[in-house]
Amino acid sequence: MNESPEKVNTPLDPDLMYADLEKKIRAAGHSMDLGRIRAAYDMAKRAHEGQLRKDGSPYVTHCVAAADISVDLGLDEDSICAALLHDVIEDTALTHADIAHSFGSAVADIVEGVTKLTRVQYTSKEDEQMENLRKMLMAMAKDIRVILIKIADRLHNMRTMDYQTPDKQRTKSLETMEIYAPIAHRLGMQQAKWELEDLSLRYLDPAGYKEITDYLNSRMADLEGFMSSVDEKIQTRLESEGIQASIFSRIKHVYSIYRKMYAQKLDINGIFDLCAFRVIVDSLPDCYNVLGVIHDMFKPVPGRFKDYISTPKPNMYQSLHTTVIGSEGIPFEVQIRTWEMHHTAEYGIAAHWKYKMDGGGSAVREGDEEKFAWVRHLLEDQQESDAQDFFHDLKIDMFADEVFVFSPKGDVINLPAGATPIDFAYNIHSDVGNHMVGAKVNGRIVTFDYALQNGDIVEIRTSKSAPGPSRDWLNIVKSGSARTKIKQWYKKERREENILRGMEMLEDELRHNDLDLDDMQDEAIMAPVLKRLSYATADDMYAAIGYGGVTAVRVANRMRDEQKALLAEKKSVLDKVSAAAERREERARKEGKAVHGILVEGLDNCLVKFSRCCTPVPGDEIIGFITRGQGVSIHRKDCQNYRRRKADDASEGRWIKVTWASQITDSYVTTITIAAKDRSGLVMDIATVLNSLNAKVRNLSARDNSGLALVVITLEVQGSAELRQIMNKLAAVPSVTEVSRNGTRG
Repeated sequence: MNESPEKVNTPLDPDLMYADLEKKIRAAGHSMDLGRIRAAYDMAKRAHEGQLRKDGSPYVTHCVAAADISVDLGLDEDSICAALLHDVIEDTALTHADIAHSFGSAVADIVEGVTKLTRVQYTSKEDEQMENLRKMLMAMAKDIRVILIKIADRLHNMRTMDYQTPDKQRTKSLETMEIYAPIAHRLGMQQAKWELEDLSLRYLDPAGYKEITDYLNSRMADLEGFMSSVDEKIQTRLESEGIQASIFSRIKHVYSIYRKMYAQKLDINGIFDLCAFRVIVDSLPDCYNVLGVIHDMFKPVPGRFKDYISTPKPNMYQSLHTTVIGSEGIPFEVQIRTWEMHHTAEYGIAAHWKYKMDGGGSAVREGDEEKFAWVRHLLEDQQESDAQDFFHDLKIDMFADEVFVFSPKGDVINLPAGATPIDFAYNIHSDVGNHMVGAKVNGRIVTFDYALQNGDIVEIRTSKSAPGPSRDWLNIVKSGSARTKIKQWYKKERREENILRGMEMLEDELRHNDLDLDDMQDEAIMAPVLKRLSYATADDMYAAIGYGGVTAVRVANRMRDEQKALLAEKKSVLDKVSAAAERREERARKEGKAVHGILVEGLDNCLVKFSRCCTPVPGDEIIGFITRGQGVSIHRKDCQNYRRRKADDASEGRWIKVTWASQITDSYVTTITIAAKDRSGLVMDIATVLNSLNAKVRNLSARDNSGLALVVITLEVQGSAELRQIMNKLAAVPSVTEVSRNGTRG
């Protein structure tokens, strides 16, 4: 109970509350022994006699309220009895044996399980939080009803939190937000989760909570009118289509609006989709029929459709979600589900609760054991571990989309799944992240890309002389806030570095598209690009690329578009240039005879070989080198050997002009190198791409270099166009970072 007695003048009547509880059980049609439930109430009332809550009511009123919530959750008779008795072992003289004697071991075990969640005293907040969560998981593994009753207990305590001190209000609300609401979410109990979050927010950020509720109250008439109108339109249309459906509308809950405001940095006036509609039908096919009708009636918002029926969430949730825009221009969400899905969505694992007793007397949910078997798997062989070892060794698969870890002081920090120590540091404060030089997890030094696990204790090492965040961190962090803060630091601190890096990144991107940055700096291309992207100067644009304000891909695409437009304007000039080139080739053709597709200026039928250092193919710009006794060696003009040797006095006079013949039928051997992050299946994926292109591969070799895979491929192609196609396809293979031709690095 953990509440000191305090009398006030407005006590509740527990007998009246219990009478209402019995009425609710009868109205729900549950087949329960009301005499047995009454006996549990009488035992609880006697045991708690003289104990009062903060509002002056008899303490047993809290027990009846927890039982009432348990009925709402659809729990069974044993659960209702246990809810009525859930505090007697902790706060009265009654024992496990007393309860077992009167109501059986199942009820006694549940009550003892609930008691153990809050009974032990700890020397530190850290130990308390770790051990509490560990015990909750262990209790869930033994009998899921323990945590369901604990959630009912916490929900009623939050509903009556007004009578507590401000300090206790905040402490309990934070614990509820960080532990109980996420557990309710993982169990699929959306109604309980929403109410726990809203009640917690009321005490954690009273001003924010009041701002939202005041705004909703001020607009309630308009919102209700809008919802009524949309409700009627949908109902009329579905009836005309012969679809039987029940339609419900609601205002989104306060914490959902609050979270969206802060996630998107909006004020309350910037939140438009405040309303949500739920269409409940009798059959699965009708769900998709209704979806078609909704999309015909209203304009769907791209990217806002989710099919959780074909792919249920880990907490068993199933529904179709779509966001549409009505004729008023107001977006709203529509959820479509069957009644069975609806019960599961509202109450999760507590929905349709039926038990059968197995041979050992333990409670087993009929047909649904595997839906919460994940809890048991988490705790296999862990019951004897202490709290620290438990969190060090156990990989808690509690939530599919988030992870929560502890600071050294025991504060709980929620982060996205896969988050790293860098995310943790920036969650604490921007300065902590910017001055981070190392991290420890559970007392051990870890790398910056270590994926944090639920329950990890994270310690960040900082230094005033730290150089600041590395750009590589942008590829490591999982949280948007951390990524934003890193970009902000670079934007502010490293403009010159950003400009240089941005130019390099843009140059690389352009090169992948066979474009050149020097060409793109033509005023006729650069001026319209800067205008379309809203940058005053080219340096501003390069700096933005450098710190991540705009992607090099976007800028390159803009430049390519402008270049195409410019080329269209200059088509006549290019035609003349092309014609002149054709005339030059014609003269070369007359002067000599092609060998292996190569025309050598001034020589006829000379020996020709292709250099192995750069392996040129038709389409490449080429140059010839007169060798001693071995004819002319053909190099690409971007070959590192050519660039290095062309100014060499010893080579003077030996470089000769060569061209490709106009008609080429041969294939040419060339070599490319792929750099990639090493992973399983990489070579197989590369081979699959090559096979799909019918590439003629002569040789393929791969080696690992400290986590970097280098794959060297020798293949035959008919020209540079075919080679570019192959290289572009290989560059799209997952984890590939670069595809390059041999001979261009120097």
